[in-house]
Amino acid sequence: MEKRMVVSQQDCPARRVPSGQPTIIPAGSFLTINQALGGNYTLTLNGNMVRVDGTDAALIGLESEEISFEDSGDGVVHEEQIRQALKTIFDPELPVNLLDLGLIYGIDIDDKNVIIRMTLTAPTCGMGPVLISDVEYRVAKVPNVESVKVQLIFDPPWHKDMMTDEAQLETGLFF
Repeated sequence: MEKRMVVSQQDCPARRVPSGQPTIIPAGSFLTINQALGGNYTLTLNGNMVRVDGTDAALIGLESEEISFEDSGDGVVHEEQIRQALKTIFDPELPVNLLDLGLIYGIDIDDKNVIIRMTLTAPTCGMGPVLISDVEYRVAKVPNVESVKVQLIFDPPWHKDMMTDEAQLETGLFF
């Protein structure tokens, strides 16, 4: 992707890269788009990298990604909707979502509180905090979810065989 500039139209929530710390991009800020994967944008703002969720892209003058879940009205958090949310989160360097990549080890629902057990492709992955914040942000959009916590675990260690066959084909790791 060729880098291009955009100007934020309104204040926009973002997360710092690589810490994942929430921040706000002020309206009128000049931004350089470094990467656009999975509907999310990695940008440079005043020499610092930030990540904007695709659902907030209109705030920076780009087309927003629509993510919506039907609320069944029963007040229950549904695991299938959490899985749908996780399928919208892509590794920053690979064109594969976290579920198909095999990074999600488990989903626990305690009333309206969700705990996601996940790993990274490598324990030293610099984008780990950003991926965690992506999971928290997107899963929080599921109806009836009041809190999301991510437990980062490394046992068992991730390996390519945890990927779906489709993800292995997409990344060229199927053999």
